[in-house]
Amino acid sequence: MKNVDYIIVGDGYAALFFAHQLILNNKSFVVFSEQKKSASQISAGIVNPVVLKKFTTFWKAQEQIDFLKKSLKEIETYTGENYLIDSPIHRIFHDENEQKLWLKKTENTELKNFLDKKFDHLNVVKNDFLTGKVNQSARLNVKGFFDGLMSFLESEGHLIKEKFNYSEINILDSIYRDFRFKHILFCEGISVKENPYFSDIAVIPNKGHHIRVKLSELLPQDITIKKKHFLFPLENGLHFYGGTYDREQLHHDIDDSAVEQLQRGLSEFYPYNFEIKEVHFGFRPTVKDRRPILGHHPEYKNLFVFNGLGARGILNGCYFSKTLFDYIENDLPLPEEISLERFNKKDAV
Repeated sequence: MKNVDYIIVGDGYAALFFAHQLILNNKSFVVFSEQKKSASQISAGIVNPVVLKKFTTFWKAQEQIDFLKKSLKEIETYTGENYLIDSPIHRIFHDENEQKLWLKKTENTELKNFLDKKFDHLNVVKNDFLTGKVNQSARLNVKGFFDGLMSFLESEGHLIKEKFNYSEINILDSIYRDFRFKHILFCEGISVKENPYFSDIAVIPNKGHHIRVKLSELLPQDITIKKKHFLFPLENGLHFYGGTYDREQLHHDIDDSAVEQLQRGLSEFYPYNFEIKEVHFGFRPTVKDRRPILGHHPEYKNLFVFNGLGARGILNGCYFSKTLFDYIENDLPLPEEISLERFNKKDAV
């Protein structure tokens, strides 16, 4: 029987950023990975403090950006690589009204550090009304991040490549197979619906597609371009374009309508030929109030959940991993905005 402080179930942003907290604090743990491509692992990896449809920001945006940079530097000390790509977002304006709104928002206290007052013109793509740059925006090297972290976890004996079996948990004795644990943390994304302990949490699947394309005319620089969706270069000579949002078509097949939507969206501002080489999709775990869900089981206090990261998986997963660690280990209360118990209070009302 091996004693561990934590069993982590899942292998997306929530699981790996929480594992990082355990590494920092010298906690013993294992990560159960089913070795499937999670929504995190096929995500765009955009690090963005601004809602680019309305030019607004969100709760704790600056704190989350700062904490991500700090955490990635810490991760670099044991993987040997910093996975943050300094590639700012350039939002293509649709018209002069958007330009004026952007400039107005630059005077906003919460937005002035994110919205650049100087507009840019980009070559190759259509941007008749110029573009606005999002300061402090970047990208995560998603493949590098997951490959690097998984390799490290495996080399240190933390990674178990198999599906977790809920029926084999002995909760009263805190035993799972050959492990005696203090805590189990479920970071399963939409697979939480199969979890008998947390299947009723308020996570809503949101299906997202992206395409990987070969451009006939390459972009002149490594930037991230945003109009309807995001366009940026990948390491293999292809470009990422996506992603869509769909809460209705939740089957596990490619939606032709989503691919057509992406083709039209890219054609709107990229006037040259392009060839679709790959189509990918995943299911984001979203929450109605756009806040993640953290907490312990109402009956079994050694079972925890970390879910509902939505489209901001990198920022939410990184920042709130520390919040959850402090809640479990240091008895610091969870903010009501992210606590699992907030839904019970709503039901009570």
